[in-house]
Amino acid sequence: MKLSDYAKSIGVSYKTAWRMWKRGELNATQLTTGTVIVNFDKPINKGVVIYARVSSSENKSNLDTQAQRLESYCCAKGYTVVRIVKEVGSGVNDNRRKLIHLLNQDDYTLIICEHKDRLSRVGFNYLKVLLNQLGRDIEVVNLATERTDDLMHDFVSIITSFCARLYSIRRRTRKTECIVKCLEEDE
Repeated sequence: MKLSDYAKSIGVSYKTAWRMWKRGELNATQLTTGTVIVNFDKPINKGVVIYARVSSSENKSNLDTQAQRLESYCCAKGYTVVRIVKEVGSGVNDNRRKLIHLLNQDDYTLIICEHKDRLSRVGFNYLKVLLNQLGRDIEVVNLATERTDDLMHDFVSIITSFCARLYSIRRRTRKTECIVKCLEEDE
């Protein structure tokens, strides 16, 4: 079967199937014409993980409906869902416990999320590149643009994060000065 047909049959783009072949995940050969032929002797589908996230606990009811929509999408595409990860937290936060745990797992080949910003507001492309290096990928269901109120919320979150870091640096500097002063007094 040609690589393009194989990609359609498993529900991924041709580019994703090409990357899978380049990483050696497919039992395939390339003809002298450049056509890649996939053999079905060695299926390598570990399954997919659904990742749903909302920013605050006020939107927790939306979390379940988001996960249900993604589950229906996976069912329609014929994906095998390994697990569903639901998380409440800011998309700007880089210490989301459930996402970090998910990224440390290796029992899946694809992460499904509704929007890019549900996985990460900052550095989405970095995550995608790194996961591709590990033989995994991210599939975004809805590529629609963001609403302006979401962007404003993100902007406020980023400013808050930078202010917290700035105050932390000042606090560390004062603490260091205090330690130095105490050491000088002991001498």
